[in-house]
Amino acid sequence: MATRVDDCGFWQVVWLEPDAVHPVAVAGPVQQVMDWEELSSTPPADPRDCWSAPWEAAVAVALAHLLVASDGKRVTVPDGPVAQAFRRAIDGLLPPGPPERHLTLAGPGLSTGITDIALVPQHPQTGEAWPCDAGTVVPLAADVWTYLAYNDDRRLVPATRGMPAEVRRDDSPPLLPIAPFRPDGQVFLRALERLAPIRQPWLHRIYDRVKERPYMHPFS
Repeated sequence: MATRVDDCGFWQVVWLEPDAVHPVAVAGPVQQVMDWEELSSTPPADPRDCWSAPWEAAVAVALAHLLVASDGKRVTVPDGPVAQAFRRAIDGLLPPGPPERHLTLAGPGLSTGITDIALVPQHPQTGEAWPCDAGTVVPLAADVWTYLAYNDDRRLVPATRGMPAEVRRDDSPPLLPIAPFRPDGQVFLRALERLAPIRQPWLHRIYDRVKERPYMHPFS
């Protein structure tokens, strides 16, 4: 009825088989569904300044959907945190050439026009993706999306003449990973297997290449 991944080298997760389980009503209070504006965020680094496993897994799932949405064409990725998480993988998996599709960050609090592909938050309780008018929607775990959309990881640099005592703060700088981001290759493959378009030859070739060399660029 489910598959559980529980290993020291993998993000712990349980995947329910959709054909083997179904929801059942239970007695008790109905769980309150959070508003989109109440979603929390998860920082990308763990205390060792390494990329966190939830980030590597969440981006890997979104990457599988992004590849399907690309239809095998080059995708432009906006600068900033989104590029840090996705650009290296997109450049490594899709063939070279001029960009033909465009990825934009869309979601609560952001004003975004119509675009080819929108990277939107996926609600942690309902599983629904943020609705928008993009040609294709790519869902990303809401806590990771919120961090990409609203967190500023720039480190503060002291001014030449020093910082006034009344505004000096003792907060430690944010944890930032010391290596380029790499999505989880095994989670990427499992996510791709669940998407029907994997039967397309160009996408299946990417799947076979990653499966044969699971630690190839950009998963290394």
